[in-house]
Amino acid sequence: MTIVLVLLQTTGLTKRFGGLTAVKDLDLVVKKGEILGLIGPNGAGKTTTVNLIYGVYRPNSGKIVFDGSDITYSNPSKNARLGISRTYQTPRPFFRMKAIENVMVAAMFGSKGIRSITEARKESLEKLEYVGLLKHSETICNRLTIGELRRLELARAMATSPKLLLLDEALAGLSPSEINEQIELIKKIRNSGVTILIIEHLMKAIMNTSDRVVVLDYGEKIAEGTPSEISRDRKVIEAYLGEEKIA
Repeated sequence: MTIVLVLLQTTGLTKRFGGLTAVKDLDLVVKKGEILGLIGPNGAGKTTTVNLIYGVYRPNSGKIVFDGSDITYSNPSKNARLGISRTYQTPRPFFRMKAIENVMVAAMFGSKGIRSITEARKESLEKLEYVGLLKHSETICNRLTIGELRRLELARAMATSPKLLLLDEALAGLSPSEINEQIELIKKIRNSGVTILIIEHLMKAIMNTSDRVVVLDYGEKIAEGTPSEISRDRKVIEAYLGEEKIA
């Protein structure tokens, strides 16, 4: 008998912005060791969900439990120390700092609680090598390409020693070859023991990467299952293509 361990669970999660309900009564389970894909049309509530989990927003109602701890009203700093890390749709490095300095900042605010500059530098060099950016360790970030910045985002996230990694469109703006490299890197991260929740618009990528997929539409969960199940789900097809396209 296989025992499934739940790393993250949301129950009845709801977030409103004025009269707009961005996320409505969302029940979400992320199992330890999996890659969970979170998909949906633009405005479906995907990034809002990630922001709620990470602590950027506080929900109007509902509950978030991470690794046995209630983090419903926690903040990003505390969540980072608990083992949650994330990347952004648009990379957000300190552009005037070197790549290694960016990773060092992350290393010193992660779950390991690194305080030594020497230790942070050693950790950062390891993470830059891990993502294939070691040769750019001393490069100022405003000189990096979008592909290199995407990998730097992963290096910074991994430097916090996460249990859960939230990836928000980590493939956006990449060439086909860079997409393939990034997918392999994401799988490598999962195989190292990190659980991943990934938002992505590239359906082929999400279907080839995820163990399970959750679909949102207008802030509500409309489907959940394996990639093959989701690809055949009528509600999902309607949400992406419209009723007239499948009639």
